[in-house]
Amino acid sequence: MLSTGAQRTISEAAYVFLILVTVILTGLSCAGIISQAVRTSPTRSWARNFNALMVGGSYVVLLAVSLLFCVKRRVAVRLKLRGISKTYRTINRDDLPKKVHKYVVQEYIRACLVSYESLPRNVFHEGWGRPGTAYSGISFRRTLLDTIRRIGLVSMSTNPELLHESYLGLTHHSFTFSDELARVVIPHTPRLKPHARMLHHFRFLLPLLPKDEDGMTPLHYYDSAIQLARNSGTPLTEEEFETGMEAAYQIDQSLNECRLEMLESDSQTQFGINDSPHK
Repeated sequence: MLSTGAQRTISEAAYVFLILVTVILTGLSCAGIISQAVRTSPTRSWARNFNALMVGGSYVVLLAVSLLFCVKRRVAVRLKLRGISKTYRTINRDDLPKKVHKYVVQEYIRACLVSYESLPRNVFHEGWGRPGTAYSGISFRRTLLDTIRRIGLVSMSTNPELLHESYLGLTHHSFTFSDELARVVIPHTPRLKPHARMLHHFRFLLPLLPKDEDGMTPLHYYDSAIQLARNSGTPLTEEEFETGMEAAYQIDQSLNECRLEMLESDSQTQFGINDSPHK
């Protein structure tokens, strides 16, 4: 495959060769016709040879018209190129013929459709969120284990979707740590050990957590999900991940409610002391 420079050189050389061949053949034709006009004249000479004059004049006019046509085309092309803007601008309908604009729009729409149809669907990697869902690109195991150190309530919003998104790290709100929040409620909570079970580490919080119909607290479900994330030989499923995240949210909500009640109680006690007659 020839390069662009080589192709241009060959094209220009072929054009020059074609011009030279045309000029030579035209000159030979002119010379042959004039010599024939001289041979067929009564005097067999150039003097008063009207036919030779007509033939020569015709070729002179042909040469002038050819040169004029070439110059005209060269000037027209140069003016056309000069009218093209050197700066970038968006092409709209007024810049192109209707057929060209329609073709560009059709190709753009076709490219968009091809790109859309090429998106992965109904495919997933075990232990990761499926594309096109709220969990897309999220590692279930890593995200669930991160809640051990990041189990705090993100905000006091009543919007459950916002709270769940916050647990997945999808919004930029501040997090509180589970140990710190637990120590606010129960100051003597032990330090978190690397491989301690959640049910054992947060056992002091069991009386503060609500129970379901089976007598299980959110801490029991959270402990089971954490154990699966730590020790299971297979990746977490989406249902197991949602169960663990929901339990983490409920634990955090309960701890925050207790913390707010403690703050409210402290405020009332402080106000009672300030309003005491012994002040």
